[in-house]
Amino acid sequence: MWEKEESEFLLRDSRLSRSRTIGELISPTSPFEQKYGRENWTVAFAPDGSYFAWSQGQRIVKLVPWTQCLKNFAAGNTKNSVNLTNARLSRQNSDVAQRNKPQEHTIDCGDIVWSLAFGSSVPEKQSRCVNIEWHRFKFGQDQLLLATGLGNGRIKIWDVYTGKLLLNLMDHAEIVRDLTFAPDGSLILVSASRDKTLRVWDLKDDGNMMKVLRGHLNWVYCCAFSPDSSILCSVGAGKAVFLWDMDKYIMIRKLEGHYNDVVACEFSPDGALLATASYDTRVYVWDPHIGSILFELGHLFPPPTPIFAGGDNGRWVRSVSFSHDGVHIASLADDRLVRFWRIDRKCPVEVAPLNKGLCCAFSTDGSVLAAGTQDGNAYFWATPTYVSSLQHLCRMAIRRVMTTSQVKNLPVPPKTMDFLTYQMV
Repeated sequence: MWEKEESEFLLRDSRLSRSRTIGELISPTSPFEQKYGRENWTVAFAPDGSYFAWSQGQRIVKLVPWTQCLKNFAAGNTKNSVNLTNARLSRQNSDVAQRNKPQEHTIDCGDIVWSLAFGSSVPEKQSRCVNIEWHRFKFGQDQLLLATGLGNGRIKIWDVYTGKLLLNLMDHAEIVRDLTFAPDGSLILVSASRDKTLRVWDLKDDGNMMKVLRGHLNWVYCCAFSPDSSILCSVGAGKAVFLWDMDKYIMIRKLEGHYNDVVACEFSPDGALLATASYDTRVYVWDPHIGSILFELGHLFPPPTPIFAGGDNGRWVRSVSFSHDGVHIASLADDRLVRFWRIDRKCPVEVAPLNKGLCCAFSTDGSVLAAGTQDGNAYFWATPTYVSSLQHLCRMAIRRVMTTSQVKNLPVPPKTMDFLTYQMV
């Protein structure tokens, strides 16, 4: 019975449009290199779209100028793009020249890399430790940093333009599984670790560890800031989703509904939605302000029973990502497919084949999806073509500045209220 239903599910997905392949970046291999430790757990795009970074395996992180990478893909010169990632950076150029013309870097982090995150500075966002007048590092507006979380519990901070190591943060006792910078340019960094904690770091205060967030009973897999930096979501080896107030550093609420470990989370660009991916074969999209599930994206048809969803069901969802248009969601599962969804549909609009996928992320402008694999490679597809409606753009503009409770106090008709609160998706 299950085999018949599974074949029907695969047949349905096979009839969907295939996403257009943009290109790929393949990690070099040697005959004696062990397979363990080559996993590409994280892919990341710089906030300004200037760089793409991924863990190539073992201790190596590659930083590639994204515009040049796209040009190579457009020219159909994939081999050159791979060779480009193996080039060494000439360190004779000045810092100014490197900023004007982004250069590629190969970074040896000293241990297996589990997480990556870009961060940029805004000068008016001062350190929260206002009583300290002297700092070792002065981060300007043009500063771009890369944080790398390592298997030995350390976090290393690098200058993207020069490839130099700036800070070495040591406080976690286990693997640093995920990293996220506050989007407001404050250079507040949050790390999620297998030591069951989240730690908050202030890089404008020379990497001072400000706070430890405790509440997870098991490993913490992922964390994500809301667009206004006021809320942090964290998920891990457990069925609950944690929301934290990042002004008071207290837990706001737990969201419950998944049947297996929750491994990935991300807010929509307007902050009105929160997507969480779980081993229970589902992606849930929540209203984080009131804690309700708005809709789910299923990766197994028919939906599995709670017992089957709570085990090794062959459809573990590994990653989820929101595009900047607030319409598209990408998910990656163990059934060797990447799916593109729209929030107004319950079925994928496009799919792409991918073996051994681990992570995915949209480019800064949302036009490309990147995915990483267990082999240390990165693959890229074009986002489905879609023109957002004026209604949706207005909704996003409102939801960027108003919570669900505030919206519900507006004197608008019920249908408009449902639309603004994403009840009509």
